[in-house]
Amino acid sequence: MSRIDTLLKLKKEKNAIILAHYYQDPDIQDIADYMGDSLALAQFAQKTDADVILFCGVHFMSETAKILNPTKTVIIPDLEAGCSLADSAETKAFSDWVKKNKNATVVSYINCSADVKAMSDIICTSSNAEKIINSIPNNKPILFAPDKLLGSYLMKKTGRDLILWDGYCQVHAIFSLKDLIKLKVRYPKAEIIAHPECEEELLDHADFIGSTTALIKRTEISEAKDFIVVTEPGVIHQMEKLNPQKNYIPLANTEGCACNECPYMRLNTIEKMIQALETLSPEIILDETIMKKATPPLIKMLELS
Repeated sequence: MSRIDTLLKLKKEKNAIILAHYYQDPDIQDIADYMGDSLALAQFAQKTDADVILFCGVHFMSETAKILNPTKTVIIPDLEAGCSLADSAETKAFSDWVKKNKNATVVSYINCSADVKAMSDIICTSSNAEKIINSIPNNKPILFAPDKLLGSYLMKKTGRDLILWDGYCQVHAIFSLKDLIKLKVRYPKAEIIAHPECEEELLDHADFIGSTTALIKRTEISEAKDFIVVTEPGVIHQMEKLNPQKNYIPLANTEGCACNECPYMRLNTIEKMIQALETLSPEIILDETIMKKATPPLIKMLELS
């Protein structure tokens, strides 16, 4: 029996569903029951009737699935699949920050821990962040965490003066303008599409800025034949499946390293997925009090999406 057949057999036996983020390796994307960005995966997790959710993404995503499905078993292929951005908002420091700004509305990007979500008023993703910021009364100060680069982008888009946490995604922050310009010289007709977690100097050169889902949709509707993709390159697999006749060029480091790949996303493998389904572990276990506090800000986000 092939490893894929083994995985499918286990999935049926456990009444499990496989959710995967666009940054996963292609073989995982192809076996997933549902693909999406953070918002789409949160929405789907809320609706599933499976007993087990095998979440192929990073830790904060599986925590979100557990918060929205407290009675279900949520497992992740590799418990070490963390997130540099989520890790930047340590619980105690975040708590102190919130206490210093008691009158502010706390908006947290979904790329954060369950503890941080529990201290937030509302959660957002890159798909709905602008809408959520605009839903908050103009006279209310806003704390935005943990991504300062996304926060800076939102300040420009909404005109709101956000108080920003000093965090960033190591994958998106490493992209350089020099490398982008080199690619644009090589592909002068290419459309530059970028994720808003990137540095402002890169976003200033982008023809289109959006979430991973928005970037995929852009490649479908744009008349451009070449795209310079300024985000984690895992997303290119879906672009190629939907429009194989187009050319997708990932923005890479000049040294040619895989620095633009998320090392945490790449920890998940088919073999680890099989083991997770066999043992129903590593399981995401969260404190009940934290889950109860983290649920309302997530539900509020979903209602506004």
